[in-house]
Amino acid sequence: MNTLKKIGSWLREAEKAACGAGLILLVLLVFSSAVLRFFRQSVSWNIDLAILLLAWTSFMGADVAWRSGQIIGVDLVTRALPQSLQRILSLVVHVIILTALVLMAVYGAKLAWSERLETFQSIPWIPYSLVTLSLVVAAVSMVCTTVQKIYFLVLTIMGKELPGSGTSGQSGPHNIKEEGEV
Repeated sequence: MNTLKKIGSWLREAEKAACGAGLILLVLLVFSSAVLRFFRQSVSWNIDLAILLLAWTSFMGADVAWRSGQIIGVDLVTRALPQSLQRILSLVVHVIILTALVLMAVYGAKLAWSERLETFQSIPWIPYSLVTLSLVVAAVSMVCTTVQKIYFLVLTIMGKELPGSGTSGQSGPHNIKEEGEV
């Protein structure tokens, strides 16, 4: 199990690094394209590559945000409810999210398969399905995160001790902290 935790931690760090590098490269590509257009030089492959990077960076960034609890939520109604009812509603919402993510992964994979022969106009050696695959990869990653959140919610609802926390149902599963984080 320790090996799985190390692999998971490494994958999370790699995902964060890839998102950061993708965002930096995306900004550089769009900026260089704008500068080159100013000098009446068109580099059309810049924009196609920027679209590809935007898809991967935004979807993988959504997974990083989901895992760390940085997705905006509206709790105006639920915060007035008792804690036990809040947890049950949270569980229902997470199951709905899990269902939506599974559907996105399945239908995204079908779409990526149907687009496998289409390519970018200016980069004919890169299939357009790579853009669609960003949704599939992010959805699968978010499914893993959501299953973990549901697991912690169920433990919390049942009043059992959360793994590694030393508490019995006191901390919520909204933020899945990585080892070493506070």
